[in-house]
Amino acid sequence: MATPLRRIIHLDMDAFYASVEQRDDPSLRGRPVAVGGSPQGRGVVAACSYEARVFGIRSAMPMARALRLCPELMIVRPDFTRYRTASQKVMALLRECTPLVEPLSLDEAYLDVTENLWGEPLASTVAKRLKRNIFEQIRLTASAGVAPNKFLAKIASGWQKPDGLTVIAPERVERFLQQLPVEALWGVGPVTAKKLRAIGIQRLVDVRQTNELDLKKTVGSLAEWLKRLSYGDDPREVKPDRPWKSISAETTYPEDLESLNEMRAEVERLARRVAGSLEKKNLYARAVTLKLRYSDFTTVTRSHTVPVATRSADDFAARAVALLDRTEAARRPVRLLGVGAHDLRGAPEPHPEQLELG
Repeated sequence: MATPLRRIIHLDMDAFYASVEQRDDPSLRGRPVAVGGSPQGRGVVAACSYEARVFGIRSAMPMARALRLCPELMIVRPDFTRYRTASQKVMALLRECTPLVEPLSLDEAYLDVTENLWGEPLASTVAKRLKRNIFEQIRLTASAGVAPNKFLAKIASGWQKPDGLTVIAPERVERFLQQLPVEALWGVGPVTAKKLRAIGIQRLVDVRQTNELDLKKTVGSLAEWLKRLSYGDDPREVKPDRPWKSISAETTYPEDLESLNEMRAEVERLARRVAGSLEKKNLYARAVTLKLRYSDFTTVTRSHTVPVATRSADDFAARAVALLDRTEAARRPVRLLGVGAHDLRGAPEPHPEQLELG
């Protein structure tokens, strides 16, 4: 029996943080808005409205530069509580259509609507209804891509932003692939794209004709995956319960930290915050990592792994501070600190001494 053709939707909220701010504050509507830190310090743009993008403002740009590009820019401090609330409402609307919803972040998700709770055979109709429901009930717009797989749906959702809908029907897949640059390939960033162009790969479909040895020399183990994607082949399923791979917390300071005691206090605070997140999610971790960025932007990481997973705040704090003491923090100013939990487990593990021999 043939496998039914999948109908995948990638839904991406438009300028999500900035749109929530414009929705909640009428004075911001129609104006260039940037959500992020202060331009007087080291603030960066976390998100910006489409009115701001006209001036060349983009996410991750220093706020001071954004303000130079657009002196009329309205700067808003982020309010993640409101963004999470809006995100939860959006995801709840998506799950009214199908339980197969895989959130990627607060503002985007995959849906498998091959079979859906609405009994609607056309994925394009499902996408239109979802977009309409989000706008009518949450007063925000979203763009959607509809395709036979995740890879194509993701590209399609960004094709006609904002408030767009792009459908790639099976018979249109090849025509769609022919017009894409090599950067459209999943996992290909600017550095990898430059390497691929150096061996003559300009377009996504050029991967098909490339000698496999040359491709492997250029991108290593990614070669086989890129070859599959060049034919529009992506078998990955929509996974509604995506496991957490890591949990972390970090802070960039407006002024460099120079006191080791102050750094230790900050690391302990971050470690306890991560342990609290683990408890809320009922997770345990074996590894603790420390991320540290010096004033000259040099970044180092340190990690410590134990045999038995835990989420003890005291344990996390002690290990993270011990990792800090293995750096040059006592002699060099620090601008960023972060603590992460890795190698996550869904249940506590017995201590080795508690294991019984059968």
